[in-house]
Amino acid sequence: MTSTSGRISHPFKNKALLKLALSHRSNGKINNERLEFLGDSILGFIIAEALYQRFPQASEGELSRLRAEFVKKNTLADIARELSLTELLILGSGEAKSGGANRDSILADALEAVVSAIYLDGGLNACRKEVIAWFSSRLQQLESNDDISQKDAKTRLQEYLQSKQLALPEYVVSELGGKDHEQEFTVSCKIDLYKKEFKGYGTSRREAEQQAAAVILKKLGL
Repeated sequence: MTSTSGRISHPFKNKALLKLALSHRSNGKINNERLEFLGDSILGFIIAEALYQRFPQASEGELSRLRAEFVKKNTLADIARELSLTELLILGSGEAKSGGANRDSILADALEAVVSAIYLDGGLNACRKEVIAWFSSRLQQLESNDDISQKDAKTRLQEYLQSKQLALPEYVVSELGGKDHEQEFTVSCKIDLYKKEFKGYGTSRREAEQQAAAVILKKLGL
C-alpha cells in the first residue's frame, strides 16, 4: 500500500505506517488516533507557513481565518476523497456497514494521520511537499482572489446590523444530534428585520452559526 490511486506520491519506506494511518479505531486497539494527534499539528504548521509566505500583507487575523478554512473538517474530508482514501480506509465491520468510509470526521482524521505517517517516514520536507501538492489548487485559487480579507458571514451580518443601528443577532442551539465524537448542531438565528428564525447546520456550533448567518445574508441580498 504505497499510494492512494497514484495521488499520494510519497514512496513509503515503512509501509506499515500508511496502513496504521488508515486504520480507524473501530478496527481495534491498533489504530490511527496517535498519528492523527501528531498530524493535526503538522498540517496546521505547514498550512500556516504556506499562507505566511504567500500573503505577506495579510494580518494575523486574516491568516488565522484562512488557516481555519483550510484545515476544517469539511476541507480535509474533501481532500481525502480526492486522494481516494474512502477506498483504502480500514474500518470495523459495523462502521463499514454504516457508511463510515464516507463520513467527514473519519476521512478528515485519516488524512491528518497520513500527514503524520509521511512526516515520520520521510521527514518534514517530504511531508511539506506532499501536503502543498494536495492543497495546490486551493492555494492557487486563493492567490487569484483579490479580497483575501473577506470577512466571515457572522462578522458581515453583525457589521451590517450595527450599521443600521439594529440589535445583534441571537444564535441558539435548537437541536443537537449524533454521537459524542460526531455531533451535529442545528442553530437558530433571529434578527429584528424578520419574524422567522433562520437555521444553520454543522458539525460544530461555530460552523452552524456561520451557516445560519450566511442564510440571512443571502435573504438580505448581501
